[in-house]
Amino acid sequence: MSENRITIFVDGKALKAREGEPLLKACLAGGIFIPNLCYMEGIDPLPVSCRLCFVAVEGRAQPVPSCSIPVREGLVVHTDTPEVRRLQRQGLRLLLSTHHVECARCPANRHCALQDMTRFLKVGLKPKTVYLKAPPVRSEHPFLDYHVNRCVLCGRCVEICKARQDRPELTFIKRGFDTTLGFFPGGASNPQDLKTYRACVEACPVGALVLKDSNKNP
Repeated sequence: MSENRITIFVDGKALKAREGEPLLKACLAGGIFIPNLCYMEGIDPLPVSCRLCFVAVEGRAQPVPSCSIPVREGLVVHTDTPEVRRLQRQGLRLLLSTHHVECARCPANRHCALQDMTRFLKVGLKPKTVYLKAPPVRSEHPFLDYHVNRCVLCGRCVEICKARQDRPELTFIKRGFDTTLGFFPGGASNPQDLKTYRACVEACPVGALVLKDSNKNP
């Protein structure tokens, strides 16, 4: 990525950014909030998985995920158009339709990305119809409990594990509605790896991963 500082225009505001860096990162650094779940500093390339960070870019016919757009000189962006908000709310409602809302029992309560998104986009946290997976909690990992119906499949934990371990031990398995987090057999046998799993827990925006020794949510 180039270290050249260039100027882009977001919602009429001129921002300085590094040429080639993701537009989402430049906007967040410039104090312009764009709803997102999968962005995390230090992860390159970004997973482009949550489909919430839509923006309108002049010269493009349709809104695009801002994490997939590299910054270039003179880029003109709008973050608050009716079509952008429609797509963001649509994506958020889809996530909530498979999310078990149990905020009082969740370790992410009051600092949960989904709670933040619903307030920002003015979307109700509890949809009329919810489709949940079974079993609701998987405990086969030696250090982690995985609350399946809290998970938003953002990929943060997968990316952290991939970056820190000699070989990744977390991945996505299955497809469509049945997509879930999977653990590689025979992994996680070394207690020294606990730092990595703690980092995965801390990176989770919705409390889907809980360390076994601190799990207070059976």
